[in-house]
Amino acid sequence: MRYDTLAQMLTLGNIRAGNKMIVMETCSGLVLGAMMERMGGFGSIIQLYPGDGPVRAATACFGFPKSFLSGLHEFPLNKVKSLLNGTFSAEMLSSEPKDSTPVKESNGELEKEIAEQADKDSIADGPESNAEQNPVDIVPGDPESKEPKEKGSKRDYIQEKQRRQEEQRKRHMEAAALLGERNADGLIVASRFHPTPLLLSLLDFVAPSRPFVVYCQYKEPLLECYTKLRERGGVINLRLSETWLRNYQVLPDRSHPKLLMSGGGGYLLSGFTVVSDSHRVDPSLKSCASALDSPKTEEPAAKKQKCMESAS
Repeated sequence: MRYDTLAQMLTLGNIRAGNKMIVMETCSGLVLGAMMERMGGFGSIIQLYPGDGPVRAATACFGFPKSFLSGLHEFPLNKVKSLLNGTFSAEMLSSEPKDSTPVKESNGELEKEIAEQADKDSIADGPESNAEQNPVDIVPGDPESKEPKEKGSKRDYIQEKQRRQEEQRKRHMEAAALLGERNADGLIVASRFHPTPLLLSLLDFVAPSRPFVVYCQYKEPLLECYTKLRERGGVINLRLSETWLRNYQVLPDRSHPKLLMSGGGGYLLSGFTVVSDSHRVDPSLKSCASALDSPKTEEPAAKKQKCMESAS
């Protein structure tokens, strides 16, 4: 993704301070960091991520203060469908595997370290034990003396893991509450996945008259997404554009565009959300429309008599 494409995404998505934005990106946090910088720590951003956790390697390079991270929320992508259906609950997060795999891995690593340490100690103390033949002596590097320490570190590791999982569960519930309001001010999608199912499901969380932007390196997926959006409705001003960048040489009497330019900036699909026909209309508006459509009432008899006299 080029910097001019990123700038167009921020402009078309109306990224500004105080907004409530939804972002789904697999660019190592580059788009997320650009949005956080544009918003300046005001507003909220809900990041949807695939897999076990969000990747924010590029976001960490921005060097944001802690105040910028207070409005950043995260939510797993595999729970979006349950949130749309209304079946999402805290039990779904608690039902995920917690400590079984990490504890087994940690136990295996600890046992491996203890075995390696025991082998080293036996090799180092082998000649002395053969010469003295004294089994009562306690070797300083005996792994049995380290066993209580290993148990304590294992317990601390499990407690720290549980604390982090509880904090992550709270963050997921906060993000689910924000998404459940369905009044986001914009949507940005820039991922390696196919954009059509992502956009069709995430548009339900965006309020009417709000922009959305989808980035893809190829135009064919965006063409399919464009067609699906036209069939679905609820969007206007759909535009599929290609970004390109050309450098210029600016010198006295020698200003001209350079011959070589970058041609792989990707494609952008942008538009605005509107209220679709399937939504319920305000009853007051319905009554006004019915009053306008009703047949006109007849004129009073006095007016008719006056008109007839004037005609005669």
